[in-house]
Amino acid sequence: MRGLLHLPGTPCGSIVIDPGKRASLLEPRPPNRLFGEPQPPVLTQEYPMANTTSAKKAARKMIRRTEINKSRRSQLKAYVRKVEEALASRDKAAAASALGAAEPILMRGAQKGVVHKKSAARKVSRLAARVRALP
Repeated sequence: MRGLLHLPGTPCGSIVIDPGKRASLLEPRPPNRLFGEPQPPVLTQEYPMANTTSAKKAARKMIRRTEINKSRRSQLKAYVRKVEEALASRDKAAAASALGAAEPILMRGAQKGVVHKKSAARKVSRLAARVRALP
């Protein structure tokens, strides 16, 4: 059964899970027609309605962890992109320093479960091989 879930610790009606729409997690709502002020965000993804307190807590944790993992994943991609750009510019020193900065981020992402451990190791290995191959 699907339905609305109120997050404890917030004023009544401020944050709800709307199972009818699929969009980003925190989607801004349009301004209120009467007062012109923006309404609080609606968490829009399909979540099963929680019946027990532990399931409600798990749903809250899932929302928080998803936001954190999105942030970590984008940071990881940004560091890898810097290495790729240095490789494209054929600058070995810049590529080596960018790889030195990207490797701990990749491994931390693997440790936190954002990417698989072997995927992170494979990415580091292939980037390192490309940096070594530069003249």
